[in-house]
Amino acid sequence: MPPTDPAYWSFLVDEDMPRSTVVALRTAGYHADDVRDVGLRSHPDLEIYAYAQLHQQTIVTADMGFANIVQFPLGTHAGIVVTRFPNAIPTVQVNRELMKGLAALERQSLAGILVIIEVGRVRVRRLS
Repeated sequence: MPPTDPAYWSFLVDEDMPRSTVVALRTAGYHADDVRDVGLRSHPDLEIYAYAQLHQQTIVTADMGFANIVQFPLGTHAGIVVTRFPNAIPTVQVNRELMKGLAALERQSLAGILVIIEVGRVRVRRLS
């Protein structure tokens, strides 16, 4: 399988995402860890980022701070996926929209890119 194959995607799910997000990712065949399960609960973004880079994991988060391309420059990380959903959206729909967004990217490497997933919309920022 080529390195861009989704089977190679590995995710680190931030604590602002539902616990069930890791289950949804694993059920879809991806490797996924939750920051709460790897000893990073309540740790600063930079520590979560460093852990993700060490383990070559794409961060999945609802924290817009990770969308700051000055602090987390494009092309320098294993990928960042930021979800932007209304607070009232049910957890099941959060996971469904995330999985739909990832499916739209299935033939791409996530390395170095910033992905913003919203209901019915996926935006990708790459290094020019």
